[in-house]
Amino acid sequence: MSGHGERRDAVVVGGGHNGLIAAAYLAKAGRDVEVFERDDIPGGAVSTVERFPGHRIDRGSSAHLMIRHSPVLDDLDLASHGLRYVDCDPWAFVPATDTAPAIVFRTDLDATCVSIERSCGAKDAAAYRQFVETWTPRARAVMDVFYRPASMGQFGRAFAGLGSTATTERTGLIGRRSGAMLNLTAELMASGDSLLDRYFDSEQLKAGLAWFGAQSGPPMNAPGTAPMVGFAALMHLIPPGRAIGGSGALTDALVHRIGADGGRIVCGDPAVSITRCGDHWRVQTESGERRCTPTVINACHVLATLDLLAAGGFDAGTIDRWRRDIVVGSGIGMAVRLGTTALPVYRDLPDDLPVHGVHSALGLLVTDRAHLIRAHAAAAVGALPPRPAVVAMSFSAIDPTLAPEGRHAINLWAQWHPYRLAGGDWSTLGAQAAAAVCDEVDRHAPGFAESIAHRYIQTPEDLESELGLIGGNIMHVEMSIDQMFMWRPTPDLAGHRVPGADGLFLAGASTHPGGGVTGASGYIAGHAALRRRRLFS
Repeated sequence: MSGHGERRDAVVVGGGHNGLIAAAYLAKAGRDVEVFERDDIPGGAVSTVERFPGHRIDRGSSAHLMIRHSPVLDDLDLASHGLRYVDCDPWAFVPATDTAPAIVFRTDLDATCVSIERSCGAKDAAAYRQFVETWTPRARAVMDVFYRPASMGQFGRAFAGLGSTATTERTGLIGRRSGAMLNLTAELMASGDSLLDRYFDSEQLKAGLAWFGAQSGPPMNAPGTAPMVGFAALMHLIPPGRAIGGSGALTDALVHRIGADGGRIVCGDPAVSITRCGDHWRVQTESGERRCTPTVINACHVLATLDLLAAGGFDAGTIDRWRRDIVVGSGIGMAVRLGTTALPVYRDLPDDLPVHGVHSALGLLVTDRAHLIRAHAAAAVGALPPRPAVVAMSFSAIDPTLAPEGRHAINLWAQWHPYRLAGGDWSTLGAQAAAAVCDEVDRHAPGFAESIAHRYIQTPEDLESELGLIGGNIMHVEMSIDQMFMWRPTPDLAGHRVPGADGLFLAGASTHPGGGVTGASGYIAGHAALRRRRLFS
């Protein structure tokens, strides 16, 4: 292998949380693995920095909803490497309206139903209990699918026996079974809005759950979004978690684990090409470093992966065809990071809350779905939303390490804000859009705006330039049903592999199961790499 560079068992390109998880599994198994990350710090969108003096501010994600339902944390024993979560309980709330108090979602289902009854009535409280009973096994099955390579067979096995949770009036044993499965499939492929309308009467309740489901990007009137709402049921088993020290504490634990097992992480030296060399691959970095390896896991954006392959001489026509099939879209939203002198004081909260109130929760700051529809429609034509839809997170109330004493760190995420604006540009409109996001919090917590001491804005353009999120899409690729599961990011590139490129694996939000802090694609790609015969030689 003379001239090809140093030999490694495996090279991971991209040090986001999925790339680090893949590397951690390889290093745990005794493989000589090296990670190359373009940024100066690891973690990608799962990282935390001192954005203001004494304030630890997340650069991307804040609450970890799904990875706590996975095998990853226990498999890698990340608690022994410094990772500690505090439960977000309450885990969500919907603000008060002029006629109803706020709805507070607790881990305890009974307490949640009491809050729903107080705001929406006994009928919706009973319906919510039924919703959780029905969707808990379904959401568990979807989660199981998330941590396995996507295939129709995996779907069938995951949902076997769940037909009884669907509504069917067919007669005869065979008819009942097949009818139940058809109905279950129809309900899984339904829109989130149709699911909510089937269960509930209160628009306040439906709006909050719709906004929870819309965090993956698609609006809740899109087909196949019902399971996104259904994930709320799982929050009563394991609620969202806040990593002590910030979202990047997960990355810190992974970095420590990889180092303890002999792996290496190089930041600030991105890969620039991946070239086939006989039965191995050569990864070359910007500084001129070369690594020869039988296995490469590309955990960066899929379009960045295609650039690396093109630079290494991969067939240009094939790459162009794959590019045309990948839908990045025009961003999802923007973030506003704040240092404040006080926590927001929301109106009409119940008296029976823990000492931190609702500040452990995702503040789902919408009270009717028309608000969401208008915001999404505006983004579709390149306009700013008439009123941004906002998720407010005030986790310094449950983690005092995030801000100096008497101060707080607030993360605001808002949808939908287009990457491509029809009029103006983000350099001039960013401050205006951020002010509208803060005003939306002030609408539900009067006086909040006066507490803002520091502000950092991440427009869709900023998300692209800072975190490599092409097009400002935090999910890399649209999370519409045609780009999920066996179709993500394209049918050819599904399965976490590149056709015709043995030993080249794909991970990251561009691949199944998509974005969010799941660690799933890193888990799948890491295990797939370990199963390769060459890696054991």
